[in-house]
Amino acid sequence: MNETPKYHSEGSFEKLLRSGKFAVTCELSPPDSADPQRVFDEAEMLADSCHALNATDGSGAHCHMSSVAVCALLTRDGLSPIMQVSCRDRNRIAIQGDVLGAAAMGVHNILCLTGDDVSVGDQPEAKRVFDLDSIQLLQTIRVMRDSGKFLSGRVLTEPPKLFLGAASNPFVPPYEFRALRLAKKIEAGAEFFQSQYCFDVPRLRQFMAQIRDLGLHELAYYLVGVGPLRSDKAAEYLRTKVPGVHIPDEIIDRLRKTPRDRQQEEGRQICLEIIEEVKVIEGVSGIHIMAYKQEELVPSIVADAGLVT
Repeated sequence: MNETPKYHSEGSFEKLLRSGKFAVTCELSPPDSADPQRVFDEAEMLADSCHALNATDGSGAHCHMSSVAVCALLTRDGLSPIMQVSCRDRNRIAIQGDVLGAAAMGVHNILCLTGDDVSVGDQPEAKRVFDLDSIQLLQTIRVMRDSGKFLSGRVLTEPPKLFLGAASNPFVPPYEFRALRLAKKIEAGAEFFQSQYCFDVPRLRQFMAQIRDLGLHELAYYLVGVGPLRSDKAAEYLRTKVPGVHIPDEIIDRLRKTPRDRQQEEGRQICLEIIEEVKVIEGVSGIHIMAYKQEELVPSIVADAGLVT
């Protein structure tokens, strides 16, 4: 893996990955509230089980407390946040301002996303922006960081010190394109990746083999998305209503054959089995846990998977 760039000091999450340790990140669901205590309470539940907390940015095109605000609260509490930036809602002027503001508040990590379309959310009449896409966003922040300039060419008096990430989804076709897409994001500036939910480990193995063949595992860190399924109905909703999520029929069938009152525990067990398979795949640097409305399960999942942080 490449040595630490000389343009910035490392945050704790970057330092952990560069040390070769297996990383655990967790998704924190921003509240539908102006009460900061809601953020602190969820962060307290997750903090001892992961190395960094993702603050989502209007995921699924639903409005919640902003990612930059959640990250500001987390840094105030001494935690390591990963700020997500979606291109759907803001133009390049607003995004560059948010990046500077986040860095000023101690945010070291940014995950660059194009963003889900407004049509999948609860306000489909909202106007789309998409001034940039995720690759252009990576390039924009890299220019700010490495060249000390805005996209306009105007010089920054103090560049942001940031570790740049991007999303990856090897579980939907065209499969042959996914590794090449990853390469383009690395070229644009991505240093770590977090994947969509993994419920298809054989497909992940094929993807990681492609990554290794291209030497991309030496250029960026790859964290695999995992999460517990609450029930067969929740799993069916996830794979039919959430863009980019692939859940094989055998996973749904396994949950359906489980008594209703034991399905949540079975979903937790499936998650643990996937982690066990994923963590030994060459090129995988960690896992990213998404346990929407089941955050209380995260500490036991991490502990039972032998990933105590």
